[in-house]
Amino acid sequence: MIFGRGRREDEQGRSSGISIGGANKAPNQNVVGQNISHVYQSASVQGAVDIETVRELLASFRTDVEQNEAGLANAAVLRALTDSVDTSLAATDPRAQVGALRGVAQALPALVAGTAVQLGGQALANALSSWVG
Repeated sequence: MIFGRGRREDEQGRSSGISIGGANKAPNQNVVGQNISHVYQSASVQGAVDIETVRELLASFRTDVEQNEAGLANAAVLRALTDSVDTSLAATDPRAQVGALRGVAQALPALVAGTAVQLGGQALANALSSWVG
């Protein structure tokens, strides 16, 4: 009879059992494992942003804020920020509004953290940061 401790994988310690595949640079990865919940993913669109992309993300974020307004403690602030971005984009030379757009891009992630509009807000902030450079 042979007595042993079992398989070698068990000796390396317990893990969460979650495996995230792919090169963490891609916008999509596969997540496989047990008891997976609250998994969020975001992708940066560095270098591929134009004004139309920013406008589309702004419209989508504005809709998210309206749909989730009841659960957002700072819905009025988020609406004001979207209005500010909209005004900047409507300017004759939107790139002249770099300071305002950078301010929104910096403030937005903290304002949406942990909310129902977090992913949309972060996507908009990333797009603004990339667009204004």
